[in-house]
Amino acid sequence: MNQISMPENICIGKNLVGKEIVHSARTLGDIRSIFEYGDRITEQQANNTAYSVSCYLPEKEGTTGGLYFGITNLYPGLVGDEYFMTKGHFHASMDTAEFYWGIEGEGVLILMDEQGAVKGERMFPGSLHYIPGRIAHRVANVSDTVLSFGACWPSDAGHNYDLSFSARLKKINGIPTLK
Repeated sequence: MNQISMPENICIGKNLVGKEIVHSARTLGDIRSIFEYGDRITEQQANNTAYSVSCYLPEKEGTTGGLYFGITNLYPGLVGDEYFMTKGHFHASMDTAEFYWGIEGEGVLILMDEQGAVKGERMFPGSLHYIPGRIAHRVANVSDTVLSFGACWPSDAGHNYDLSFSARLKKINGIPTLK
C-alpha cells in the first residue's frame, strides 16, 4: 500500500510555514530612499517594519523551468503623502513574467514599462494580476490594515532593484493618485 505524506511546507491564509520557508523583512530605514521625503523618517520610525516576505524557493536561483512562491505582508502607513510600498524591481532576466494576487487588504500594483510609462491596478482579496516581462512592479498599501498578496515567479527571473519609478502613488484629498 502506498502512503500519502503531508507536505513539509504549508500555506495558511497569509502565512507560509515550514522548515524550507525563507523569511525576510524590510524596515522603513531599509527603503527610505524610495520615498520622496524619506529623509524625514526619524530614527525611531526607521526601525518599523514596512513589509515582510515569506518564500518557498524549491529550486536553486537561476534554474530554468522552476517556480518560486511567496507571500508579502505590507503594513499600512504614509511617508509624507506617499503610501508604504515595496521596493519595486524589474526582473534581471527581463523577459520573465510574474503573477500577483490579493489575499487581504487593499492596495495598488504600480507597473512601469522601460520607457517610464506608469499605470496602477487596484489590488483586493481575490484580484489576480499578470505582470509581463520588461515591466517594473511595486505594490503600495492604500488601506488602514495589512495588505497581503501572493506571488509566483520563475526561479531564473532574478531581481534588479536599481531603478526609480517615474510616478509616485500619493494620498491626495484622501484618494490614491499616481503623480
